[in-house]
Amino acid sequence: MGFRDAMRSFFVGKNESDGPSAPVTRVDMMRPEGPRHYLKAVPGRQTGAKRPLVVVLHGSGASAEQVLGLAFPFSPLSVWLEIAEREQAVVVAPDGIKLRGQRAWNDGFAAVWSNPQCDDVAFIGAVIDRAIAEDGVDPERVCVIGVSKGGMMAYRVAVELAPRLAAFATVLAAMPQRACYSMPTIPLPALIVAGEQDPFIPYSGGKSFVTLWFAAPALGIEATTALWRKLAGLEGTPAVEQVPAAQGDSTRAIRHTWGDDSSALQIVLLKIAGGGHAEPSRKKRYPGMFSLFPGQQNAAVEISEEAWAFFKDKRRAKKSRSGFEGNALAKALQ
Repeated sequence: MGFRDAMRSFFVGKNESDGPSAPVTRVDMMRPEGPRHYLKAVPGRQTGAKRPLVVVLHGSGASAEQVLGLAFPFSPLSVWLEIAEREQAVVVAPDGIKLRGQRAWNDGFAAVWSNPQCDDVAFIGAVIDRAIAEDGVDPERVCVIGVSKGGMMAYRVAVELAPRLAAFATVLAAMPQRACYSMPTIPLPALIVAGEQDPFIPYSGGKSFVTLWFAAPALGIEATTALWRKLAGLEGTPAVEQVPAAQGDSTRAIRHTWGDDSSALQIVLLKIAGGGHAEPSRKKRYPGMFSLFPGQQNAAVEISEEAWAFFKDKRRAKKSRSGFEGNALAKALQ
């Protein structure tokens, strides 16, 4: 690597693609709290078949544009645009409401004064309804993935919209020790991805001093995983696989899987030993200076592809079908 490339890698990062991406458009909608919007990516090729839907939730201070790769820094979750085009999936990225200059989610952590007070679960539910009505989405194949505070929001969505979902994934996020929503009662397939040395989300739980008033104490990552395993009845010994390391990567990805049927209930914990607060990716690399803080980014796992491999065979459980499809579009757009 030459000097110029090294400087670019350190200050800018890397943004590569392996194939075409689905085009992105903006959708505006009115909600009780005021105007809201989301970005959606619908594959250019039409097949007539119902498509899976993936809802992507950005982190605090980020945006739908950033998480889909339309703003700096390059987000590993922007690989979902390639997956959408290749796999005939619809991808939507709602924007959190702007509060004190930054976009945020009402993620259900009690006593976090920086959280907005709007009903983000209802907003995300309305986005799902609209995608089903307008974009040929299969209501049996709705999945949610979120990163950081978006991952915390994904946990709340997984609890409160469980009957609507086939599976969910969280990246660099844990559940609250004290929540303003009920604990889950409906099991769902879950992929939980966490960095062992994340300075914002302590792997063992609690609250990091660097998060100041923007966060509250969280459950540990393994305690969070155990909560969903117990609900799913998957409390045995997991299958453990160490992902082959990328050249020059000091982190290690270790996959723990409970449940051996990819089309049924599974819980997967992907632990990034030595990893910081950075989504794993080979193609979308954060600036090298980020390795100093918030920590090392794993290069052996492409997180969006990992999540797609987890989602693609999942369908929502029959016992969770509660007549949501009967909701009128007018109600969804309220």
